[in-house]
Amino acid sequence: MLNLPKFKAATVQAAPIFLDTEATVDLVCQLIHEAADNDASLVAFPEVFIAGYPYWNWVMTPVQGSPWFEKLCKSAIEVPGAEIHKIAQAAARHHINVVIGVNERSPTGIATLYNTLVTISDDGRILGRHRKLVPTWAEKLTWANGDASSLKVHDTSIGPLGVLACGENTNPLARFALLSQGELVHVASYISLPVAPADYDMAEAIRLRAAAHCFEGKVFTLVSCSTISAEIAQAMTASHPEAEQLLARSNSAFTGVVGPDGRVIGHPLIDKEGIVYAEIDLNRCIQPRQMHDITGHYNRFDIFDLKVNRRATNAIQFTDSSDQADSNLCTDWANPTQDDRL
Repeated sequence: MLNLPKFKAATVQAAPIFLDTEATVDLVCQLIHEAADNDASLVAFPEVFIAGYPYWNWVMTPVQGSPWFEKLCKSAIEVPGAEIHKIAQAAARHHINVVIGVNERSPTGIATLYNTLVTISDDGRILGRHRKLVPTWAEKLTWANGDASSLKVHDTSIGPLGVLACGENTNPLARFALLSQGELVHVASYISLPVAPADYDMAEAIRLRAAAHCFEGKVFTLVSCSTISAEIAQAMTASHPEAEQLLARSNSAFTGVVGPDGRVIGHPLIDKEGIVYAEIDLNRCIQPRQMHDITGHYNRFDIFDLKVNRRATNAIQFTDSSDQADSNLCTDWANPTQDDRL
């Protein structure tokens, strides 16, 4: 008999300790503790929460922002690595699933960075490392393209869980790739972006994207968005005085939970810091699919054919057998076994 989970979810709206990796990891562990103390079984964190977003790309020229890029590279982390290990230990200690956004540094490239979402189980295993497929607009000055090697839905204690970062939630093919794998819980991570065009309501745009995914796929979405702290604004203003006005616009951050009918559950946060909680019953994903099941009976797979290349993108491929074996050890962590428990 089908028995889908019911659980409490938490999603965080906060600012990192800007470019301070150790302090931000400590903050993440504190927030994991707080969410677990409030009986949450899943907690979602914003995009590149460890340890900050490259706002200089939007308020400075590439030359002016270049020193900040170096700071970001030095504060970025490797996955797996000591910082994720500490967060995974906190997840296991508090028996809570965690999705966290990080600036990931390539282990073989000190200036190659990825916008990465890490999914951790409630027993402390790294389930996935999803690198944002296409950095958005000015972000191309900072991050490399990701690949689809971890564009996967993970089997967790709270149900089938998938993740996408920010603008990826606008990509219907990426979203369909997750839905087609049975996703029922989706995490969409964002950053506050007040430097968008003047007539663009960022908070409403985030809500709209989450509602579209939920209504089309009949799933639940946790939206987690960062905020711009006074510390971040001051750091950017010190290098570029015009940044103060550019970063002060309201309605730039939305955090909340959206149900399979596309409606927001409870009270979301707009711009303010805090944690949003919601009760989730995955059985609510069943009945709406009688009308529209876009990964099942309400589609024509004899007409439409989507193919996803899941091969990992590497700078080089070695053909000698011993090197190939070593390479497999490096990449197989994305499909962990019992031995990968942290």
